[in-house]
Amino acid sequence: MNATRRLAAPWIVTAAVASLLGMLCQDAQPQTARTVKIIVPLAPGGGADILARLLADHIRRMRAIGMIVENRVGAGSVIGTEAVSHAAPDGATLLINTPNLIIAAHLRKLSYDPLTSFEPICKLVNSPTVVVVNTASPYRSLADLVDAARADPGGLTLASVGPATTLHIAVENLKRTTKANVTYVPFSGSGPALNALLGQHVTAAFAEYPAVAEHLKAGNLRALAAGSSMRFDPLGDLPTIAESGYPGFQVDVWWGVFAPAHTPKPTVAVLAEAFSRAVQSPDIREKLVALGFYPATVCGAEFVSFLRSQNDEYGQIIHDANIKAE
Repeated sequence: MNATRRLAAPWIVTAAVASLLGMLCQDAQPQTARTVKIIVPLAPGGGADILARLLADHIRRMRAIGMIVENRVGAGSVIGTEAVSHAAPDGATLLINTPNLIIAAHLRKLSYDPLTSFEPICKLVNSPTVVVVNTASPYRSLADLVDAARADPGGLTLASVGPATTLHIAVENLKRTTKANVTYVPFSGSGPALNALLGQHVTAAFAEYPAVAEHLKAGNLRALAAGSSMRFDPLGDLPTIAESGYPGFQVDVWWGVFAPAHTPKPTVAVLAEAFSRAVQSPDIREKLVALGFYPATVCGAEFVSFLRSQNDEYGQIIHDANIKAE
């Protein structure tokens, strides 16, 4: 790098950070804002999509900036995630993802590394998972579903987002734990999976609670068991899978926001502050909890440490269960 470039580089970074600081400032003027794109690597209608749009709308209104959500679907979240890993590290392109980010790297060769290709900004929320069936289904408990699957090996179908996702691993772990031979049916997002269930094209689905909440309230779907470690409101009477005879079974979904690697640390800090405030604001927090998202904001080094722990944990599960991507 020549002398002119060496002198210019710090000023370029400083200007970029100053621009983002102004963009995210409470009293920023609309004409100074540029658009921040949040990529959701799953289909519309699922938990990640609901969360991204809720937070984007709040930040757009409170920070007077342009913020859009783009669903870039495919390969169990890999296509959208890959796009963010190759985006310019300037804070203008972000990713909201789940443990899918970690899991995919254990199941296939990728062009990115989940631990080094991104700047983790914050873990935002946790959400419980549930096994659901159509209300026209004869199954009223997890035991009913498991017994039917054992009586007809491969004849029953269990849908989820997948392959290579948290819920794919949950399905395979449930099959292994219950010794029930069901046929796994992957979909590009919770929305398509639940549409198939509503149309009675699959027997059951393993989904995150926010994606099924309205269907349960409307009486279109019936919950058989919760995949979370304990019961949760507003389904306090719903037993967990662990309580249904399979101690130790647990799967929750977390959502976090990421920037491309090498995004300047001051920019990451500004984004962390914006998303943290959005999640913790009283009106958004109330909406999140009503949808089954439980704020659990963890940012910075603590989030990095959490991701490394998750990487080790999921790697071990995938190895022990011999889970494959396809």
